[in-house]
Amino acid sequence: MNESPILRIAASPHLNLDAALRSGVQPDFLAMPRKPASIYDESKIKTLSSLEHIRLRTGMYIGRIGDGSHYDDGIYVLLKEVIDNAIDEFIMGEGSRVEIAIEGTKVTVRDYGRGIPLGKVVECVSQINTGAKYNDEVFQFSVGLNGVGTKAVNALSQAFRVKSHRDGQYVDATFQRGVLEAEKKGNDAKAPRGTLIEFEPDPEIFKKAQFREEHVVRRLRLYSYLNPELRLLYNGEEFYSAGGLLDLIDEETEDEAIYKPFHFRDKTLDFAFTHTPRYNETHFSFVNGQFTSDGGTHLSAFREGILKGVNAFAKGKFDGDDVREGIVGAIAIKLQEPVFESQTKNKLGNTEIRGDLVARVRDIVTDLLHRNPEAAERLLLKVEETQKLRKELQAVKKIARERSRAVSIRVPQLKDCKKHLNKAKGKGHESMIFITEGQSAAGSIVSTRNVTTQAIFTLRGKPLNVCDLNRDAIYKNEELYNLMRALNIEDSVEGLRYNRVILATDADVDGMHIRNLLITFFLRFFEPLVHEGHLHILETPLFRVRNKKKTAYCYSEEERDAAMKELSRGLEVTRFKGLGEISPGEFKAFIGPDMRLTPVEVDEQQHIPSVLKFYMGKNTPERRGYIMNHLVVDVTA
Repeated sequence: MNESPILRIAASPHLNLDAALRSGVQPDFLAMPRKPASIYDESKIKTLSSLEHIRLRTGMYIGRIGDGSHYDDGIYVLLKEVIDNAIDEFIMGEGSRVEIAIEGTKVTVRDYGRGIPLGKVVECVSQINTGAKYNDEVFQFSVGLNGVGTKAVNALSQAFRVKSHRDGQYVDATFQRGVLEAEKKGNDAKAPRGTLIEFEPDPEIFKKAQFREEHVVRRLRLYSYLNPELRLLYNGEEFYSAGGLLDLIDEETEDEAIYKPFHFRDKTLDFAFTHTPRYNETHFSFVNGQFTSDGGTHLSAFREGILKGVNAFAKGKFDGDDVREGIVGAIAIKLQEPVFESQTKNKLGNTEIRGDLVARVRDIVTDLLHRNPEAAERLLLKVEETQKLRKELQAVKKIARERSRAVSIRVPQLKDCKKHLNKAKGKGHESMIFITEGQSAAGSIVSTRNVTTQAIFTLRGKPLNVCDLNRDAIYKNEELYNLMRALNIEDSVEGLRYNRVILATDADVDGMHIRNLLITFFLRFFEPLVHEGHLHILETPLFRVRNKKKTAYCYSEEERDAAMKELSRGLEVTRFKGLGEISPGEFKAFIGPDMRLTPVEVDEQQHIPSVLKFYMGKNTPERRGYIMNHLVVDVTA
């Protein structure tokens, strides 16, 4: 066996490396022949143009590329960058209408602002660090302060067009993958001033990415709430809000609101909030019209300001958890020099504004409570009730923890992995846990899993239906309590130990029921875990089609029929009824690099309670009637 020189030296009790080097004696491992290093000279130094850099390091400019299925995928960032410019015109009092059209992957955005100065049209969409947004006199509260946005859209589009109208004249320029193809100038006295942008994301970068209607609509709704009186027309549909963030909170809470939302708005600060019976807090935060999905300084100041305002009004000392449970709030601020933690601007980093913003929100909230005594009374009743229930819950938690310690120090149903998620340190994103039903299914995964990154939690039967239950029920139920312990979410979702929580149930009626029970559990009590994209469903093959030469695993009847047609002769078709029927040797491929996962996503958060109540509540006759009325029978079968 060849021995590593380093290991051999470490094992030698007589070698002192520092002393040997000082004495001039060369240890034998330093004299060993080394592999020639690659040549590093002037020829290896490269200078990329801004266009090349954007295309080569796309993630630095737009974050994730994706395929369009996720709200933050790259094609929506391109759309946002173009609309942002149109919104900036509106913010500066120029143009109250923006027209957006999407046909396939081709996007057209037309604003009616001032139009790009005609002598700088090409430079403004193709040269990094060129633009008027460095000039506070022209754009006081702009998101796009770095002069990159539209240039990145241009560089990442297979086709890009910009046309600016000013004073009866226009400049029309077309590009291909960021390279200027043609520029035309002319007169058009009838055309209103403003800017037209057309682009089509480059399939070389975005592959087969497609725009999803719900993600586009969500963005446009947020734009309308942030910019009252602005009219956004998208493929013929108008998005308009007169109330701004108040409309947003009304729509997000609907009939759940315990009291009429409090609302304040001036030139640089806009916020609204109310309470609901939910167990989690929900916030929307914005800076200069940009949706900061990861929050930042302004959101933390808003949350603390509300707490301090409520305590000042009540002359009490409520805990933050008591005041914030069930709250739905939104805050939008305007800054001349916002500092974001990434190019995609998802989190604000201006720490210097926090103290003043906390004090300002506190004073405004206190004043709003004094001015609205009926709503203030309902708010305090909600907070006091939450405080009481939390104290009662502490006793239930204590009993549950003592019970679990008496049984075992470890969670008995958990086979853990070595790496875990650590959000604070940004580590463990490859970690995952499979929640399986029964020992047979777990057995296949146990014998084939990657012990470094894949953990397994085995259910002992159907979990409790928590749709109509309070939080104390999940601490009294041993199965759900152990699941919380395994995930480390007893106190907060922030402690989640695995990046992906994967429901691995059989593709039959019982498996689907278990899956729905677990989704209900997470949505009712740990909603952020779902919204942050941690919950997934494992897709495993329903059929195996094979002959002597080839085996095909099929995830649908359509795939099965295609495989049968392709393999044609000497076929053996197997229908997998459960995960336990798939041999460990086969199962390894289904939880490996090519694993198929379907993320559990929520399009409209405000509808979660009604959806859960309908499908998982105690309204069995209503549900049965719905199923019977919508049952489709295949008479040809």
